[in-house]
Formats: sequence, structure tokens, C-alpha cells
Amino acid sequence: MNTANFNIAAVERDTGLSKDVLRVWERRYGFPLPERDACGERVYSADQVDRLRLIKRLMDQGHRPGKLIAAPLEELNALAPRRNRLAEVLPPANDASELEELLDLIRQHDAGGYTQAMQQRIARQGLQRFVQDTVAPITWRVGQAWESGNIEVFEEHLFTELTKRVLRQSIAALPGGKRRPRIILTSVPEEQHVLGLLMVEALFALEGAECIPLGTQMPLLEIARAAAAHQADIVALSFSVAFPARPIPGLLQQLRGLLPASMALWAGGAGVQRTPAMAGVELLHTLDDAVSTLADWHRQHP
Repeated sequence: MNTANFNIAAVERDTGLSKDVLRVWERRYGFPLPERDACGERVYSADQVDRLRLIKRLMDQGHRPGKLIAAPLEELNALAPRRNRLAEVLPPANDASELEELLDLIRQHDAGGYTQAMQQRIARQGLQRFVQDTVAPITWRVGQAWESGNIEVFEEHLFTELTKRVLRQSIAALPGGKRRPRIILTSVPEEQHVLGLLMVEALFALEGAECIPLGTQMPLLEIARAAAAHQADIVALSFSVAFPARPIPGLLQQLRGLLPASMALWAGGAGVQRTPAMAGVELLHTLDDAVSTLADWHRQHP
């Protein structure tokens, strides 16, 4: 049994639940129920942190916290899987066995072997096919493995960091020169996943765009300020499958209102699969959509 304890600041960082929420739930529902350390500060068990993380994920999918906190763990686990949703986003790749070998290197904690194998695939496939036929499907597989408990959190982080490194090195090696359009690439607050941004940056750069990456979790007003400062033609946002679907339309409408009408707003990733069409926003459901939409922009702006 895992007896590790976490202070309230660590729980806040790990679960995404604020300290105030944790204290309110403790008073109102009797969960979480921390112990106290020698200084009288709250400390939480690993089991409680795991349950809180699960509750937060279900809340992001629209469930009410009061019912979740009272539910037995078996019921929470039954509600939690998103594997069907993931399966709708990306079908299994043709070279599934090779991708599984890459994933095995992550499970074996062989960072060097994984990096070398990925670099070999870039050399063999070229950057565009590497993004579409390797990075996208293996990211989907890692998501499935995490949902089913077949990969550890630290292993998922290792995969992400190594894949980010490989993609950034490949993007940096692309030829320079005058490029257009100028595209701001970022995500909204609470969207921490960066691989989608890097995948589309690689594809856009291959098609001649100048990409300005701002990383993740940018406040909307700062996105608008950056777009103005860089005189961007396009602002492109990424929403992962883990981002709650409900607030996406409102966020896009709000950002659309902050940008000049002449500046395009694109939103892509697995998170926008169910986002309704809206005026002034281009939804990119797949990487192919991203490439074709950029080609349309070039045709309209010769």
C-alpha cells in the first residue's frame, strides 16, 4: 500500500483542484479527509490524491462534484474511461506493431533507444509522414494506455518530453527565409498539452508558414496582444481530447471578439470534434484539415 503523503500545495498542483475547493469539500462532504503533520498542516494520502484526480477529470466532463464525491470508487472508474472517444479521434495505424515497439521502449524507460528509433523513422518517412503516421497515432496509443492503466504517469511524461525534443529539433532544422502566413500557435488556460501544437507547427512550417509558438495556457487577452504585436495573419489554438468540451465555443467566441476581423482564428485538435461551426472560426478536426486549410489560405493570398 502506498503511504506517501502530499501537502495541500502539492495536491493542488497534481489534481488541478484549488486549495479553497479542497477545504470546502472537506467541510461539506467529509472528503478529502487529510491528516495533520507535526506542524499541523494538512497532508493527503496517495489514494486520496488519485481519487481527487479522477473526480477532477469527471468534473471536466460535466459531472457534478457532490455526486462524484459520494460515489464508490468502482462507479467512478466506470464513468472515467474515454476510450470510445479516443477511438473516434484517430484510427489505429497500419504499422501498429512498430508503434507498439516504440511504446515498449517508453515502458522500459529506454530514453536513448526511443529517441534513436524516432530519429530513424524521421529519416525514413520524412517530417510530414513522421508527424501524421508516427507521432499522431503513437500519441493516441499513449492516451489509450493511460486511460486503461497500462502506462504510468511518469512514463507518459517521458514520452511527451522526448517526443517534444525530437519534433523541436526537426522543426529547427528546416530551411529559413521569407515565410508566410505568420501564425501564432498556442492554447488557452487549463490546456496544458503541447504535442498537438508541435505537430501542426511542423506541418505548417513545411508548407512555408512562419510559426510563432507561444507555448500553452495563454490568457485570451495576451493571445490577442501577441497577435497584434507580431502582426499575425492567423491565430491557431490546440484543444486536446482531455480538455472539457463545454467551454470551447465560448472561449473561441470571446477570442474572436478580441481579434481584428482580418485576422483568421483556427482551432484544431481532438477537443474540437464536437464543437459546432461558428462564424469567424475555422475548425480543424484532423492534421489533414490543417494542411488543406493552410493551402486554401495560400490560394486566397497569392
